[in-house]
Order: sequence, then structure tokens, then C-alpha cells
Amino acid sequence: MSRIQHVLWWLAALALAPLTLPLALHTRRTALRLPPAVGEVRGLAGAGLPGEPFRLLLIGESTVVGVGVEALDQALAACLARELSRRLQRSVRWHACGENGITAVQACQRLLPGLSEERADLALLVFGVNDTTHLTSSRHWRAALGKMIGQLRGQGMQVACSGVPPLQHFRALPWLLRRLLGWRAGLMDREVRALAQRMQVAYCGLNLTFEAQYLAEDGYHPSALGYRLWADGLADQLVRCAE
Repeated sequence: MSRIQHVLWWLAALALAPLTLPLALHTRRTALRLPPAVGEVRGLAGAGLPGEPFRLLLIGESTVVGVGVEALDQALAACLARELSRRLQRSVRWHACGENGITAVQACQRLLPGLSEERADLALLVFGVNDTTHLTSSRHWRAALGKMIGQLRGQGMQVACSGVPPLQHFRALPWLLRRLLGWRAGLMDREVRALAQRMQVAYCGLNLTFEAQYLAEDGYHPSALGYRLWADGLADQLVRCAE
């Protein structure tokens, strides 16, 4: 069924190409481009709490490097570390390893080799938006995520995968592109959810209300409030991995 749904998407995309290609080119030319957040890519939440710090690693795309906010301590990794620390009553040492615009396939080539000596208790993979918009094939998407999961588990980490954000709510995109890419993001999300189940790692769906206040000024990335709410939902799902 999944393969049929992907084929249907491609047929729809080809049929709509005369309309969507000009929209995509216009959006690419006119979209507001925000830089990654500034600050250290490593930090500690809950300093002073007893016990050894829980080690948290985030690997992924622009949200891992904090596009949408000014400082990394406002972005996903730091927010998630604070939420986990509060729930665990334990300090959390976090590391944000990401690149703006990167796909999962590119991350296997550019990020994964540099993590071969990394030691963490939990690694969270945060991918999907760029793989959706760059039209990464489902086969390459699964293979790249599977490779990352395999290496990180081989290094003794628990691994979790974040769900693919619903692009139909990204107001920076014209309506038709939002609907088409939102459909594809949903298909990619099903793929990562099935892969996580097959490889016996955690899958963390996105349970967010995508209102304007939760998006940055570019209408594409989370705002500081959006990152905090996303981290809160992730922490609820990940806390059992940390206990």
C-alpha cells in the first residue's frame, strides 16, 4: 500500500508540475532565509542535580542548528535537555550536531563519520523536511536513516526518530505547494514510523498546533515558543528511554 501511495503522489506531482514549478521557483527566490542560531553546540541542563549527567545527542537538519531563533539555548536540543532534566531530576548534557539544509543521505556522508567516537545515552534523529522538498526517494530515505540507527546503536546509544513535520502548515509555502508537500511529508513520516518499529527504536510523533505564534518570521521554522512546545512533547515521549 505504501508503494502505491508514493506512486499516486508522483503522478499527482507530475500532473501539477506546470503549476507547482513556477510557484516553487518564485518561493525559492523570495523566501526569507534565516541563519542558524549562534552559540555553543554543547551544553548542560540542570547543573547541580545529583548523579552522572544523562547524555543527549541530536542529529539533523535546520531545527537542530536552531534556525528560527537567535541563540542555540532557545533551540530544540537545549529545550529538550531542560525538559528531560526536569522530568528526570537529573542533569542532561546535550550536543546539537546538524547542518542547515541537509538531507538524511547527506548526513550519512557529512555528519555521521564525525560521530564515530561520540558517546551518548540517547540519540534523536531529526530529519524529513529537506528530504521531502528535495524529493529524496523513499528507498534512499529508509536506507540513510537505517544506516544512522545502526551506527549509533553500535556505539551503545539508544536511538529515537522524530516524526516528519507536516509541511501543509508551513505558511511560507503557497497553498498548492503546502498541500502537495504536506501529502508527501505524511508519506515520509509513515516510512520513518515503520522503520523505527522494524528496527525497534522509538518514534516520536509531532503533536503540535501549527499556529502563527509557533513559527518564526520566515513562516517555515519554529519560533522560540514553537521549539519549547516541540521539546515538551518530545520529552514526554522520550523520558521512558532515559529512565
